[in-house]
Amino acid sequence: MIRSLLVSCHPTKTQHNTPTEMSFLVEKTQTLQKYLDLPQGGKIIAEYVWIDSFGDLRSKGRTLDKKITDVSQLPEWNFDGSSTGQAPGDNSDVYLKPVAFYPDPFRRGDNIIVLTDCWNNDGTPNKFNHRYECNKLMKAHSKEEIWFGLEQEYTLLDPVDNYIYGWPKGGFPAPQGPYYCGVGAAKVYARDVIEAHYRACLYAGVNISGINAEVMPSQWEFQVGPCNGIKMGDELWMARYLLERVSEEFGVKVTFHPKPLKGDWNGAGCHTNVSTASMRQPGGMKVINEAIEKLAKRHKEHIELYGKDNELRLTGRHETASMETFSSGVANRGASIRIPRSVQAEGYGYFEDRRPASNIDPYLVTGIMAETVCGAVPDADMYKEFKRESS
Repeated sequence: MIRSLLVSCHPTKTQHNTPTEMSFLVEKTQTLQKYLDLPQGGKIIAEYVWIDSFGDLRSKGRTLDKKITDVSQLPEWNFDGSSTGQAPGDNSDVYLKPVAFYPDPFRRGDNIIVLTDCWNNDGTPNKFNHRYECNKLMKAHSKEEIWFGLEQEYTLLDPVDNYIYGWPKGGFPAPQGPYYCGVGAAKVYARDVIEAHYRACLYAGVNISGINAEVMPSQWEFQVGPCNGIKMGDELWMARYLLERVSEEFGVKVTFHPKPLKGDWNGAGCHTNVSTASMRQPGGMKVINEAIEKLAKRHKEHIELYGKDNELRLTGRHETASMETFSSGVANRGASIRIPRSVQAEGYGYFEDRRPASNIDPYLVTGIMAETVCGAVPDADMYKEFKRESS
């Protein structure tokens, strides 16, 4: 149920609001509905979404004159990159090029959400636009039919004090054990948020394949995939956007930090499942083992692209391998690479890279995975692409 809640304070003129003091408003969705039901005079609203310099999502809406049936019909747009850390103030225009669009589950009708990537005014990809480089590799290896499936873990927070949502203030719930795929009060928190997100993804056409409560209370996971090539990154970013929008309405904050709470609690990852056409054929286990050998040789490079603060999570505890060493094993959730027992038994299928953190850019991760497993291409280098951020 959508709740309307206003928490406010009244600081003096000399005070500055801290996160715990700021006014916080949960959206009044039921009141909004009577306006959403109004006719739009044949026009549609397109919400343009992009990734900023912090790895967060931004969006703004515009009116279009007719229903969109193909991404080529969508106009380019621009924004002030100096306000998002993507351009200097004296040359701040950054351009948005549409790459995909989805039915809008919030406005509904013919309204859409448009996923875009960012370009500089000289025609080069913005240094935080990793989709362009990733897509070079996906196109070069299109015959490999690389399938990805990403398991996106995340944690819910109280937006007023940034403490774990539903936890006793100043304290902790019972130790981990009853929460993973749990059912019942005191075991599961905010299932309404998760269910709303699930339905929003299905409405939008995102290839979401499941959800579950995770090991730490108020930690959840959704899975997206299997998706072929560049579509994996597109679908995960859109699923994240929908989650952030849903959380606005419920007054809950989402964090993708890989270790939002220190101590004896599981971190959050984005386990990456990978399969090529040859891996899915009888005898594919040989190809899987060859891929694992290639991954072992580039362990340190991959780790750099696998998310900020990942060292807090990859400790060798809490179902992780140490980030200092590379390992693989059958049904071993403490290994860098896990081979499902069913895959070993059948002799073909896929493998799971358990190293990526929950806050990854999926274009970086799927791009370097394609590069390592399927081979480098002359004009694409995902490690150099990542380093371009700090140039």
